[in-house]
Parts: sequence; C-alpha cells; structure tokens
Amino acid sequence: MSRLGSFNSPLLLGFEHLERMLDQAAKSSGEGYPPYNIEQTGEYALRITLAVAGFTEDDLSVTLEDTQLVIRGKQHDDGPDRVFIHRGIAARQFQRAFVLAEGIEITHAHLDSGLLHVDLERQVPEPQVKTIVIEGAGTKASRKKSDKAIDVTPES
Repeated sequence: MSRLGSFNSPLLLGFEHLERMLDQAAKSSGEGYPPYNIEQTGEYALRITLAVAGFTEDDLSVTLEDTQLVIRGKQHDDGPDRVFIHRGIAARQFQRAFVLAEGIEITHAHLDSGLLHVDLERQVPEPQVKTIVIEGAGTKASRKKSDKAIDVTPES
C-alpha cells in the first residue's frame, strides 16, 4: 500500500526530497534537550546556540550530513572514583538535528561558557541575466538560406 504524502498533487512532481526534509524536521521538533536558540545575526547570517553546560569540545561533534546539521554530545564516564550523594545534573548524551535549506553554509562553531554557537550563512548567488533571441517567420527563413553552403568559384 502506498503512502499518501503532503505532496501527492500531480502538479508537485519531483518534490519528494522536500517532503522527506519536512518529515525529518517534524520528527526532530519533539526533542527538548538540549534547549537552543536560533537568531538572525545579519542579513544573510544565522546563529544556533545550544545550552550544553558540562560538555567540553571533546564531548561534542558538529557534522553536516546531506542537508542536516547534526550536533551530538556524549560526556565521558567520570570513573568509579566519584561518589554522588545527589546527582541532579544530567550527564546524558544527545543528538539534535537541524534541516538546512540549499545554499546555507556552516561558517564557524565555538564553545563559550557552556553555550555552543554554530554560525550559518546563506550564500546568495549573483543574479544571472540571459537574453533569448526571439525569432520570427522571416528570421527562420533567412537563417536557413544563410546556413546553406554557397560554392563561389572565382572567374578568370
């Protein structure tokens, strides 16, 4: 049995990849840890900030997998030397994924005071203008005549 998706209209052929991206975004939106902010830092620049207190640079990884920015965190085991009377700070691993649009580039990632900042920038292509020649009935006929090879031999 085939699944009917959001893009089942015959006018939206070839948008299956967009539907998959929307499904991935919907699945990842229910996650609540770690909390994050997304802010606009410039006309074409964004910053994603995750609260990752207790994680070091070695505990975190930032990767780009196809069109997804994936941030993972896994703290290393403290060992048997530490005995907790109360453990209220979670030391759990996490994975947070963000679906990126085409043209978004990751420019920088840094950890500062328990906050992981990932800077993104939209690459805006220069507009390209191409002039298309409009041919009329007279233009085609004259072109056909000029395309034929004419044998011209000099008279002596």
